[in-house]
Amino acid sequence: METPLAFPALHASHAGIWMGSNRGQVQTIGKGEAAGRAAETPMIMLNAPLVAQRLGYADLSGLDLLELYAFVYPARFAVPTPKGLAKALDLTAPTTDQDVPQFLILAARKLLSVLVDPSWAEREGAWDSAQALMRLRWPWANLVLAQLKKPERPERWLFSRLPEWEEAPPRTPPRVVTLQAEAVQQRLAALVGGSAETRQGQRDFAQAAANIFAPRTRKGEPHMLLAEAGTGIGKTLGYLAPASLWATAADGTVWISTFTKALQRQLVREAKRIYPDHETFKSKVVVRKGRENYLCLLNLEDALQGGFAGRAAILAHLVARWAAYSHDGDMVGGDLPGWLPTLFRRNGSTALTDRRGECIYAGCPHYKKCFIERAARSSVQAEIVIANHALMMVNAARGRDEQNRPSRIIFDEGHHLFDAADSMFAAALTGQETIELRRWVIGPEGKARGRRRGLSARLADVASYDEEGGLAIEMARLAAEALPAEGWLARLSEGTPSGPVERLLAAIRNMVFARDETNATEGGYGLETELADPDAAVVDAAADAAIALEALARPLTVLGQRLEAMVADPPDWLDGSARARVEGAMASLSWRIDTVRSWISMLARAVGPVDPEFVDWLAIDRFEGREMDIGMHRRWLDPMKPVAEIVLKPSHGVLATSATLRSGGDWKNAEARTGAVHLDRPATHFSAISPFDYTAQAEVLIVTDIKKGDPAALAGAYASLISASGGGVLGLFTAIRRLRSTYARIADRLARDGLPLYAQHVDPIDTGTLVDIFRDDPHASLLGTDALRDGVDVPGHSLRLVIMEQIPWPRPDILHRARRLKNGGIDFDDRIIRAKMAQAFGRLIRSAGDKGHFVLLSPAVPSRLLSAFPPGTPIRRVTLEEAVNSVKTGLPPVTEFRQETDDRLEESNPI
Repeated sequence: METPLAFPALHASHAGIWMGSNRGQVQTIGKGEAAGRAAETPMIMLNAPLVAQRLGYADLSGLDLLELYAFVYPARFAVPTPKGLAKALDLTAPTTDQDVPQFLILAARKLLSVLVDPSWAEREGAWDSAQALMRLRWPWANLVLAQLKKPERPERWLFSRLPEWEEAPPRTPPRVVTLQAEAVQQRLAALVGGSAETRQGQRDFAQAAANIFAPRTRKGEPHMLLAEAGTGIGKTLGYLAPASLWATAADGTVWISTFTKALQRQLVREAKRIYPDHETFKSKVVVRKGRENYLCLLNLEDALQGGFAGRAAILAHLVARWAAYSHDGDMVGGDLPGWLPTLFRRNGSTALTDRRGECIYAGCPHYKKCFIERAARSSVQAEIVIANHALMMVNAARGRDEQNRPSRIIFDEGHHLFDAADSMFAAALTGQETIELRRWVIGPEGKARGRRRGLSARLADVASYDEEGGLAIEMARLAAEALPAEGWLARLSEGTPSGPVERLLAAIRNMVFARDETNATEGGYGLETELADPDAAVVDAAADAAIALEALARPLTVLGQRLEAMVADPPDWLDGSARARVEGAMASLSWRIDTVRSWISMLARAVGPVDPEFVDWLAIDRFEGREMDIGMHRRWLDPMKPVAEIVLKPSHGVLATSATLRSGGDWKNAEARTGAVHLDRPATHFSAISPFDYTAQAEVLIVTDIKKGDPAALAGAYASLISASGGGVLGLFTAIRRLRSTYARIADRLARDGLPLYAQHVDPIDTGTLVDIFRDDPHASLLGTDALRDGVDVPGHSLRLVIMEQIPWPRPDILHRARRLKNGGIDFDDRIIRAKMAQAFGRLIRSAGDKGHFVLLSPAVPSRLLSAFPPGTPIRRVTLEEAVNSVKTGLPPVTEFRQETDDRLEESNPI
């Protein structure tokens, strides 16, 4: 059935702006006219925030096709471009920008026609959802309801659709199993497949990895293997072979931890080789992430019942549509389209997850259907749990379930372990951290909206039953009033702090401004100074703040003790549901008590002796010149010490692996960065070089005639290289300011040549979606910062050239200076730089058929840093003109033998 559409369509790119009518007419218009017409008449468009940015008209709104797609096909993937949408809808993609408006109208008709298709799989709940969206004045609502028929009987809504998880008995400890070499190789061969030749490097890696599953000989001394496996070895299947074999034979669980979402997704794909049956796979393989990644059903219910208003309320209903069809409720990197929250300027999406640790566990009416609880329980019975480094650290530090803590762990992307631990075991006594604690204790104040509840509301039944516990709750509430409240930043800038902690923050602010010597104007960095010889104002304020925090820590500790006593000797009313809620409150309370105690310890440092294990400093965090947070910071000088104690030593076997595990250094460096140096039993080592022919497949060009600090020359170099390559360029920057300047100078002219350019920190699109767009279009190029340097897997036809705008020198902050002093001075810097360069180079050659150039726009690259690149890689110092000619000419074709090898690599395990 042809769906009538009376609305025009609008498309804007850096090459121009086009408007099309439903009668087939297309015209080119200017920004002012486009903004004016869009304000008068609703227009069909694709990604309204991006169009708004191209027009310079922030208030643009209309009929966004991506919102309609999210309604019609929740939990289905589509690249948010005309080409990507055409592929998702099985339509012919437009070939020019001028063709896009008519394509948008055609795509809208196609999506609306799906609503009357009897085979539409996502029909259930659509009519009720559309009715609610109409009341919220969703632009598509009337068109959608015109196509939908009212169901003959009431439909199951989200909270009745979701299945309930079931409690399972505790899992017995794994059996003692010794893996035989022949069995490991047979499992590997089965996973690789009969049509692919197993490489010797992969066979050796699998055998080495099997050793971590040997029975432990002494408590606290795990079998630990450090393995550096070059790109193309096939390390994923290399460790999955012995891991799956042991898990089945021992009836145990292997945890595989990654740093990036891309590798998590790859692991899921590879694990399906082990368990090809879908139902078996669901029971044997579980993906685990932190609580803040999952949709909180209670938060969603609050949003749907009026907790959200305006555009945020529309987002909540589209998320509800997704949740009814989602595989696991993962809002960050799961099957929720990454572009959906950005359509709403991220308005409300973070409030739909549990980012504040406010879960009430069994007290929640949706507890039995909770995505988080289902994942946690499934992981206990699973054979393979795919997690991330951050979750591993959180579970180790705050784990609620000691009995089911991981005992066999594989850390892939192991070169990131140090950074993950550094973040997890950091402490920060800042305005933002303290105000969050105040909200957690006191609850909503003033006109605050939402379902946030204070301690007294969460534990009202405890207070009514236990007089001492009730008094502790009230004392904690009174003590929390000494913490910063709303508007604290404004009061500090006005010189009118309120309360002891705000006075401390004001004193810190004054001291930082007086002593800062970083001159940190570039990149939006904040200001900082050492916590050394503090002035009198900071010392006095620290003493008062410590007294205030002690007054808070005491009742929280008493409350924790009362809750423990209640669980040990439960009253009659403490049934299973209430018990689970109290135990959840105990875990959350323990976390807060630890936080407050760490703050008190930091304040003692302000007036006491230096602790050599830690680095302490004061800082003002800023973004684009605006102050965002102020406070005191503490980091472990070596954060792998606590990791060794609470993660490594309790384990039986640990593998840390990466293509750049040694980070440009030796095994001593790898042992330090993974925590192996702190174990009594020495770790074993394994290395396998990449099978790729870097001599023929890649070339490093160091451009010597780009003057540092010349933004026009930098932008010109990027434009020339992107044009020479015909797109397919990943540009990596060390400063956001230079990235934005370059993008602004070259995006329009490249677009006019049919070479679209996208950029982090510029385009209103999340990073994952930017990579999806880049991967999908061989002519597109992408500019970004650190997040794109590692963990981005783009095939060779879409990524042919990597450009680094300068050497990624470490930021010379106080923390880096302390670690540099302890770890070898300039050699420490060089290891960091080589690791970053190696990771960036690793984006270029991902399979044996890939080839391309790596360009450094830095005239003075020390030769000692060039060992970052694989042995045999050609390296030349050239002018920009020579570099452009080399890129334009390209490298010789990969040999036929190499192409055949590429097919085997892709089939067995693209790293």
